[in-house]
Amino acid sequence: MRILGIDPGVAITGYAVIELNNGVFNCLQSGCIRTAKDEQPALRLKAIYDQVLTLLNQYKPQEVAVEKIFFSKNVRTAFQVGEARGVIMLVSANQAIPLFEYTPLQVKQAVAGYGKAEKQQVQKMVQLLLKLKKEPAVDDEADAMAVALCHLQNRRWHAAVKGGRP
Repeated sequence: MRILGIDPGVAITGYAVIELNNGVFNCLQSGCIRTAKDEQPALRLKAIYDQVLTLLNQYKPQEVAVEKIFFSKNVRTAFQVGEARGVIMLVSANQAIPLFEYTPLQVKQAVAGYGKAEKQQVQKMVQLLLKLKKEPAVDDEADAMAVALCHLQNRRWHAAVKGGRP
């Protein structure tokens, strides 16, 4: 199973293509989509759309997992993240790829085992689960990896429940 995990944002959108084969997680690609502050908002969103579309076409994930907006102190930032999420949802729908959403609490619970885990704990677990030599340098990239891992863990749990005894 191959998943594209995304941590949405207008300035920086983190992404990670994670695969699960025979119980082993593997990160095929990760990074950040960056847009320029001085660019028009519509062009920034188009850049996100185009780059996510490129990732979908290149890596052919079966599903997309994206982080939900849970809380934001800055209303403007929340709106911008919502716009980026909308673009990601649109490109996924246009490509007929199922999209799943997870709150930060769900991501932390799935990856670190504790819904209120600190960012550093989550990043360390991402590093361990993916057997990375070092923690991802950019928080947005690490968050995208965590979202993808959360989705894969969630799929495992649902499969176990479905396959369990009645």
